[in-house]
Amino acid sequence: MTKRITGRHMTFVFIAFFGVVIAVNVTMAVFASRTFGGTVVDNSYVASQSFNAWLDEAERQERYGWTTDVARSGGYVEVSIGSRSGPLGAATVTAVATHPLGGAEPVTLSFAEIGGGRYRSRERLAAGRWITRVEIVHGDRRRRVLVDLS
Repeated sequence: MTKRITGRHMTFVFIAFFGVVIAVNVTMAVFASRTFGGTVVDNSYVASQSFNAWLDEAERQERYGWTTDVARSGGYVEVSIGSRSGPLGAATVTAVATHPLGGAEPVTLSFAEIGGGRYRSRERLAAGRWITRVEIVHGDRRRRVLVDLS
């Protein structure tokens, strides 16, 4: 003997189905709103107008022939800068470290030269993942580097 599917059964199936769909959507929306800290750019149209200028600046920076290495060491950020003629000294190095998910306030870092084209931040950077925008100025030349420090 087989049981018949009644209207009551179908009502429960629809309620269960849409209940699961709504629960998953609400869960995903909560996770998304708790982990994404903001926007990539404030105005994408304005950013698109600057794109070619950013590419030109990147090309100009590459022509300098500078090499950069950015790493964490004992809570500090260290930047090593080389040029075609050897280590690059007497540069001004600054950086801003931001948490990629907006979980912490941005940290501004200033650097002191420790010799041999190496610079160490004066401020400590808390543990975790940080997106660090480093700016190096030497004379009238400027180089910007974006580094993911984990």
